[in-house]
Amino acid sequence: MRILVVGAGKVGATLAEHLTNEAHDVVVIDSDEAVLQRCEDTLDVLCVHGNGANAQTLMDAGVDHADILVAATAGDEVNMLCCLVGKRLGAKYAIARIRDPQYNESLTLLQHEMGIDLAVNPERATALEISRLLRFPFASNIESFAKGLVEMVEFRAQPHDAVTGCKLKDLNTRLPGLPRVLYAACERGGEVTIPTGEYTIEPGDRVFVAGDQMSITNFFRYLGRDTHAVKNVMILGGGRISYYLARIIAPLGMKVTLIEIDPDKAARLSEELPSVNVLEGDGTNQELLEQEGLQSMDAFITLSDRDEENLLTGLYASTQGVPKVVVKNNRVNYADVISRMGLESIISPRQITSANILRYVRARIGGHGTKVEKLYRLLEGKAEAMEFIAREGEPYIGIPLKDLTMRRNSIVAVIVRRGKVIVPFGNDTIEKGDSVVIITTESSIGDLNEVISK
Repeated sequence: MRILVVGAGKVGATLAEHLTNEAHDVVVIDSDEAVLQRCEDTLDVLCVHGNGANAQTLMDAGVDHADILVAATAGDEVNMLCCLVGKRLGAKYAIARIRDPQYNESLTLLQHEMGIDLAVNPERATALEISRLLRFPFASNIESFAKGLVEMVEFRAQPHDAVTGCKLKDLNTRLPGLPRVLYAACERGGEVTIPTGEYTIEPGDRVFVAGDQMSITNFFRYLGRDTHAVKNVMILGGGRISYYLARIIAPLGMKVTLIEIDPDKAARLSEELPSVNVLEGDGTNQELLEQEGLQSMDAFITLSDRDEENLLTGLYASTQGVPKVVVKNNRVNYADVISRMGLESIISPRQITSANILRYVRARIGGHGTKVEKLYRLLEGKAEAMEFIAREGEPYIGIPLKDLTMRRNSIVAVIVRRGKVIVPFGNDTIEKGDSVVIITTESSIGDLNEVISK
């Protein structure tokens, strides 16, 4: 597909990299020549210098032949105008990054009037992901599928866990009371495996399990993990993610303390978030954190603009015994190093945004098969979890899984049928209308028929 990416900042550059890795024809537009030069040096893309909202610039980039236009500049208004002009000039689909909370209430109207097919808000999406982590504090990472019926949860195996040291096929015999979940993916020593029955979980493994919410919760209770609800939360940084997060979790009964160093921003947040305890101060100051009761917090979330500050304050909160620490970090290459330092819950707005857009792109690749409904990149992009809705007439319908051919390094993790969650075995089938969750270490999959064949 021919895809135009307007804006080569953090999100735009990350997206362009993923799209080129999936063999798309990518054109990057930016008004900063130095930024374009970096893209040209590191990515296999065509670079066009100019204003992405300008009709002539878009025409020079070939917008009239574009399958998808992605507007990811720092300005919401520029992104909306870019989509409006791009669609008028011939782009088939348009995606805009819209971040300002003021546009959130009228987003549907804006999308209709501006010709925007998908609006992406990185900060709100990140806040939603953090809120899921707070509802399940025993997890390192959580993804949801099938309208929330299915949860996929990451944890690091400990020496005392009942599931360590035993082949997966023997767990039910050895541990008859263990709730039934699917062991979807494991990482050991940087290598990701889609486990078979012969796989043995060892201490230190990063493990993804999938199932319905009750089974997942009972599974971790069986392991003796903390499943108590989070009541007291401290947030460092008063940016947009913090604003959206406070708006989401405060109504859930969580007591939120938010620390912001900028006086004007702190005053504004205090007015906009009346149920939140907003403090003006330096959230990296250990004395301030202690005065405000850091050690009594159930969760500490560090969301400053600097990854280094987030890492250091997150480590400090962890040493003070805070049960749940969430760190914002956009440097994906360091995620495994940070995890080994004891910080398990690491979130990256740019990766979340990129995954949302990639899902949209894959769902519009030519053909009439079963397209991707949801896409999550797991384990720093080494594996992917995808949700499909099975369609009538597809060749895999009604055939037991044991009689189908599965793509290498892939597994059917969960099937959801009329609200019932099924952890599948060989005799289970996929029927019309089922939500099917696939885990794979292969990339660029956009159709369920690429994973399962007759």
